[in-house]
Amino acid sequence: MSDKPIWFSNPDLKTLNALGENNAVSHLGIEITEIGPNFLRGTMPADHRTFQPYGLIHGGANVVLAETLGSVGANMVVNPMEYYCVGQEVNANHLRGVRSGKVTGTASLVHAGRTSQVWSIEIKDEEGRLTCISRLTMAVVPHKRN
Repeated sequence: MSDKPIWFSNPDLKTLNALGENNAVSHLGIEITEIGPNFLRGTMPADHRTFQPYGLIHGGANVVLAETLGSVGANMVVNPMEYYCVGQEVNANHLRGVRSGKVTGTASLVHAGRTSQVWSIEIKDEEGRLTCISRLTMAVVPHKRN
């Protein structure tokens, strides 16, 4: 994709992070940190909230980070008065374990169609090493009119 902005409106970090209050997003410590012209970036701590029993970030926590970034991004692309986006399919390849610090996910739009979107999310550790790559398919759903 080009560097041309893809967002329907001008989103801000405070508003986007408020969406994650009092749900799984805040419980896992996920924070959206950057809105680029065609990407969304966020972080998640590698700590007791996100670990599996062996002291590594849980694969499911990676998926929550990926789906959070892709889902928020998808809903920012459409006119919210006409459409909303919901997850249809998510997959993830866990490439490297993370035991401390934080990970950073970057969600980029791969395809924006009339009824679906596809997002690619790369998650990296603090040294910039790829730890997980995920793909998220979102359904674009029209609001029902009475």
